[in-house]
Amino acid sequence: MVTTAPISVDESTFESEVLNADKPILVDFWADWCGPCRLVSPVVESFGAKHGDRIGVVKVNTDENLSLATRYSIFSIPTLIVFSGGREVTRLVGYMPQEVMEERLGQFIG
Repeated sequence: MVTTAPISVDESTFESEVLNADKPILVDFWADWCGPCRLVSPVVESFGAKHGDRIGVVKVNTDENLSLATRYSIFSIPTLIVFSGGREVTRLVGYMPQEVMEERLGQFIG
């Protein structure tokens, strides 16, 4: 089953949904109070809808998952991290238009 809409993951599902995934996964680390996170959210959702067959998209609320935020050194949000094969392979910080996101993540969407 191909899921294109971002799903929320937490500390209990991160390993199965992200680290053990069979394709690259874009993780959006965000928080409710974060203005730039609200700006990047529709860009991330659109990216997932367009490329969900090649890259999964999940969201992690950093306020609710402090151990994940700490483990991956999330010092500023939004932070977008692509994981592949259980490892971090690239990181983007801050808001960006979809065209920039697609350019920066082009290697994962073919």
